[in-house]
Amino acid sequence: MQYKITHTTTYQYADPVSVCHSRVMMTPRNDSRTRCESHRIKIQPTPQVVERREDYFGNLVHCFSIEESHRQLKVTATSRVTVEALQLPPLPETPPWETIRDAVANAADADWFPASLTTFDSPRVLRDATFAEYAAESFSPARPIVEAAAELTERINHDFTYDTTATTVATPTDEAFQMRKGVCQDFAHVQIACLRSLGLPARYVSGYLRTIPPPGEPRKIGADESHAWLSIFCGSEIGWVDVDPTNNCICTTDHVPSAWGRDYGDVTPLKGVFLGGGQHELTVSVDVEPLE
Repeated sequence: MQYKITHTTTYQYADPVSVCHSRVMMTPRNDSRTRCESHRIKIQPTPQVVERREDYFGNLVHCFSIEESHRQLKVTATSRVTVEALQLPPLPETPPWETIRDAVANAADADWFPASLTTFDSPRVLRDATFAEYAAESFSPARPIVEAAAELTERINHDFTYDTTATTVATPTDEAFQMRKGVCQDFAHVQIACLRSLGLPARYVSGYLRTIPPPGEPRKIGADESHAWLSIFCGSEIGWVDVDPTNNCICTTDHVPSAWGRDYGDVTPLKGVFLGGGQHELTVSVDVEPLE
């Protein structure tokens, strides 16, 4: 599947901003199923300094500085990507989850070391016995790992209510878990906490979700979503498998990853600091246009 993705973020300030320093992570990743064929970022007003680099996780980061007075900051990222369908063995034939836990804990093979780094606490995801207890209902002894992960995804989708007013980007994961409410960021953090609390490697994924309009209605331009989900490492043969608890699915061609890390703090699409500005208004538009 091929897509043209346009992601526009606009900050409108009540008072002039004299200087800002920002970081952008809106470039789709290249991995075994996704290829970023082209990418362009347009920043208005034009920054005086722009730097492009890869972070620790291999995400492409654009850093920029605007050192002139402005009342609006507009960042538009345009990409063309190709996403291949996920190829998985039948879920009951995937490895028992304990074999993955034990192999990652030993990390004797260099291929397993990067995965082992995602079993620990991170600033926004702290392991706890409460999460392990909730996950254990799905991860019974010797159960195939992808089958167990899919059931845990389904349970979180069923047990939690999607509520944009219940949490903020600063809400702790344990609080969202107690409320059983939140948005995609919270759903992903909760499932990551569950998996890590069992000793399994899990990472946070930020990206784009293609939405399908209701039957008979045209696709609305700009109505698609920046989204969050997670990946669980299922061994060297299968690799990382993405699951989406917000939509109760194993991710295939409708999900396009742009960055991954330990939690949301590693992959915020646009963040920075500015001097001045006063009150500000944020608007975001995402368009995921199929090209085939």
